[in-house]
Amino acid sequence: MTNIPETGRTPRVQIRLVVIQILVLSLLGTLGGRLWYLQIREGSAYQKEASGNHVQQVVDPAVRGSILDARGVPLADNETRLVVSASRTDLLKQKDDGKAVLTKLAGVLGMKPEDVMQKVRLCDAKTPQPCWNGSPYQPIPITDEATAKQALQIRERSEDFPGITAEPEAVRRYASPGKSNTAQVLGYLSPVTDDEIQQAKDTSSPYLRSDQVGRSGLEREYDKELRGKAGVTRYEVDNLGRVIGKAKSDAAQPGSNLVTSIDSRVQRVAEYELDTAMKAARQQYDSITHENYKADSGAVIVMEAKTGRIVAMASAPTYDPNVWVGGISAKDYKALTGKDSDYPLLNRAIQGQAAPGSTFKVVSTAAAVNAGYAWDGGYPCTSSYSVGGQVFKNFEGENFGDISLGRALEVSCDTVFYGLADREWKKDGGINPKPGEPKDYFFKTAHQFGLGKETGIDLPNEVTGRVPDRQWKIDYWKANKDAWCKSGKKDGTYVEKIEYENCLEGNKMREGDEINYSIGQGDTLVTPIQEAMIYGAVANGGTEYQPTIGKAIVSADGKTVQEIKPKVVRKLPVTQATLKGMDEAFAGVITRGTAAWKFGGWPQDKIALHGKTGTAEVYGKQTTSWLATYSKDYTVIMTISQAGTGSGASGEAVRNIYSALYGVAADGSIDKNKALLYTPQKGLPKVRTDGTIDSPKVSKDPAKDFQVFSKQGDKSTGDGQTPAATTASPSTGNRNTRRRARKRGSRRMLT
Repeated sequence: MTNIPETGRTPRVQIRLVVIQILVLSLLGTLGGRLWYLQIREGSAYQKEASGNHVQQVVDPAVRGSILDARGVPLADNETRLVVSASRTDLLKQKDDGKAVLTKLAGVLGMKPEDVMQKVRLCDAKTPQPCWNGSPYQPIPITDEATAKQALQIRERSEDFPGITAEPEAVRRYASPGKSNTAQVLGYLSPVTDDEIQQAKDTSSPYLRSDQVGRSGLEREYDKELRGKAGVTRYEVDNLGRVIGKAKSDAAQPGSNLVTSIDSRVQRVAEYELDTAMKAARQQYDSITHENYKADSGAVIVMEAKTGRIVAMASAPTYDPNVWVGGISAKDYKALTGKDSDYPLLNRAIQGQAAPGSTFKVVSTAAAVNAGYAWDGGYPCTSSYSVGGQVFKNFEGENFGDISLGRALEVSCDTVFYGLADREWKKDGGINPKPGEPKDYFFKTAHQFGLGKETGIDLPNEVTGRVPDRQWKIDYWKANKDAWCKSGKKDGTYVEKIEYENCLEGNKMREGDEINYSIGQGDTLVTPIQEAMIYGAVANGGTEYQPTIGKAIVSADGKTVQEIKPKVVRKLPVTQATLKGMDEAFAGVITRGTAAWKFGGWPQDKIALHGKTGTAEVYGKQTTSWLATYSKDYTVIMTISQAGTGSGASGEAVRNIYSALYGVAADGSIDKNKALLYTPQKGLPKVRTDGTIDSPKVSKDPAKDFQVFSKQGDKSTGDGQTPAATTASPSTGNRNTRRRARKRGSRRMLT
């Protein structure tokens, strides 16, 4: 009989109870140890982390730095406006996604409901502008032009406008001193995107959701310096969200100011003269197309010849950069980007590329000398140059006999350069070059001048232009051969014949290619900024400087100044003797050559001007006008698309710019007191410790800073002073005003 303990528990039960007791004690020990670890060992750390959960952060956006001209006049700064914004997150919490609130808001603001709703929709591949391309979690501005009455209505009736705020905020202002806007140079701002926030997360300059970033121009190029660093104020709050104290805060650091080499007075002269020249060209008749010139776009650059600093840069058509502030409307966006807009967002000074016409002869002349041709050699300037069955004619069939290279530049004799290029082509073995590397002086010299690559100017999205050398022809042929062979016809239209020829031998350097190239035609493309760099180098003795607009970065309190020094990029591949010959020839262009009819009476003995005209033919369009000029101080380049001859379309405008710079009156007298910039600006404007800038007062009347003759010839000085600029009266019988008819099929390129 089994003995059962008095307790009634069997040994097996007792063992189980002991095991359970051990497990319970182990669990209690583990729990106690964990509690000790959390509350004693790591208690302070977790207490700190827990308190952080009750800290709310309020972002204080940094004030963006100003963009100043060389004298300290603001080109872009900030002003306080009443900004009405919407929280997309709060709107989506409502039953109708906030449509009723936005409709009511539109009524208060005097806007259309659909315009307000477009402002808050998010941008994607299927959503056209206007839309919000910033973070969906930050307030979306509806308007920055709210009146005090409208803001008060919204704030006093906040229960009727959930998710809507009306607060004074600092917004960007693009000043237009004297009606110049410098739009394409300055660029514009738009909200930061989530992708940009992530990409910059671990960098030295991270973005906040409230940031506005530069999208083009100087705003983009110097965004990091201008943006500053936002401040963060931390508030301690309780469980109910009530503020119970203030934690450590970081003060906002305002952005630095960018001082540029732009002179706002010269800028508005340049813009005015470019616009005037384009309007005047549209009144002129093109005997080739039998209609008035279109003059649809253009650019002008004024650059310091000895530093590469840009004094003025204008592009046409232009626009008001303030349209981007507070979000752009559908109407404005279409006007800037639509098919009929002529694309004013493009900065044609650095993004417009075209055949340079005869302004390219500065390269061809250097190439000829490098190839061994004597400067003073006698080169036949005949009325035409025949190659096989094709005739390349000189401008208006002129014949100057045997002339030097300098004289060929003065009178822009095409046939001299045809002959030189043709001889070099034959020396290199013609269409099937000799074994080994062809000399290719005409193409190599262009590369040595810096063509076919970016100049490095401190603006985004600069284009490279094109030097159509042998390698380019091979690459281009490979990319287009199939299309050419499919559509080309031996006996078809002009275009079909060209495509047929390109199909067969478009990968080879043909005789006509090199001949056209020598006068800046064919497939050659340059930009105005490249021309400015080249002619600036001729002006200063052969040194090419990298063009720059930024002159210095100055901290908001003026204590830290980081100067942007001129940078030498290369020397021209020409001797000083050749440069001297070019200089004399380009002076001759102004006094007795192709531009003389526009510069009669200019005080050449006191302020020597030099220039080269160019008229480039573009298939299917009217000719492009080029005028490249320089003095001892400045280089001025102007180009106008579909506007006629180089001097005819641009001559008066360029002369007026020099007149304003140097204070030259209509009679040729010089008054330095009326000169805008007789010599380049040397120093920097002073930024005071309180952030204010010591700058001259800007007149609202452009006539007080520069004066020009109106088209009728009456003086519009506005202040009774003698005009600083003059409009020359062209002679109707001048060679540049007469246009000869020519055959389209000859591909003859104008001077």
